[in-house]
Amino acid sequence: MRLSVLDQSPIAEGSNIGEALRNTIELAQLADRLGFYRYWLAEHHRAVSLACASPEVMIGPVAQATKRIRAGSGGVMLPHYSALKVAENFLMLDGMFPGRIDLGLGRAPGTSGKVALLLQRDRRQRPPDDFPDQLEELGNYLKNTGVESYLLGSSQDSSIWAAERGLPYVFADFIYPGGEPFAAFYRERFAPSARRGKPYVGVCVWSICAETDAEALRLSLSARMMLLCLFRGQPIVVPPVEKAEEFLRREGEPFEMLPPGRRLIAGSPERVRREIEIVAANYSADEVFVVNILYDHAARMRSYELLARVFELG
Repeated sequence: MRLSVLDQSPIAEGSNIGEALRNTIELAQLADRLGFYRYWLAEHHRAVSLACASPEVMIGPVAQATKRIRAGSGGVMLPHYSALKVAENFLMLDGMFPGRIDLGLGRAPGTSGKVALLLQRDRRQRPPDDFPDQLEELGNYLKNTGVESYLLGSSQDSSIWAAERGLPYVFADFIYPGGEPFAAFYRERFAPSARRGKPYVGVCVWSICAETDAEALRLSLSARMMLLCLFRGQPIVVPPVEKAEEFLRREGEPFEMLPPGRRLIAGSPERVRREIEIVAANYSADEVFVVNILYDHAARMRSYELLARVFELG
């Protein structure tokens, strides 16, 4: 099983976008040294707590700063863009870093409906819902190139489109824990393509690793508070652990149950490996992407170091 990184470039309280993006470069270099297989950058627009609005801008610096690891998008939200422009961006990246560039594609807006409309050049009406046609057009532009395309998803639709087009499929369990039936459907209905003869499933899980279970739970409080506030329409930057602990105590629920409906794996290396392997087995996953958000960048680096050690990477 391959182990990879999805980075959302979190912005900590008291920090700024520039520092968050520089942290991304530093974490990518660490992941490269540790033996992680890929390093993907997420796309979020007008997000208070997440710095990367344009993964294609960050992929080049990440690839330049690393030696071996594959760099890619997790993902480019295709409905916002011209398929030709996306193809040209990634063909340029592949030209500079041949054999190391991935194009992960998503349908979700990565933002609110209002901001999604602002991303459109013609705002007189909603853009057409023609994602499958965009996928087809983009695939034609990228034929016979070194760019590897992946379809990201958190719903049944994405599993259908990936299976029909013979694309590898990466499910966002950290957003929707319950995608095992979609991954199974994808495997059952997969139609071999010119570029891939058999199905390939990735799953993205949210996980923090620390020396002990208690320390990992404590470090996770920042993200738990940030997500709760986001779901309530009050987005914030990533808060310090102490501030998050005070806030979450007022919720009257066990910390590990917050936020409801999300799977957040936090624990010692042995516990995290065990729980990640259970998720991977349930999805029959070929690859696991690990994503997390911490207030302290050093603790985040340490989390990936411990993961690499317990999974015996590199």
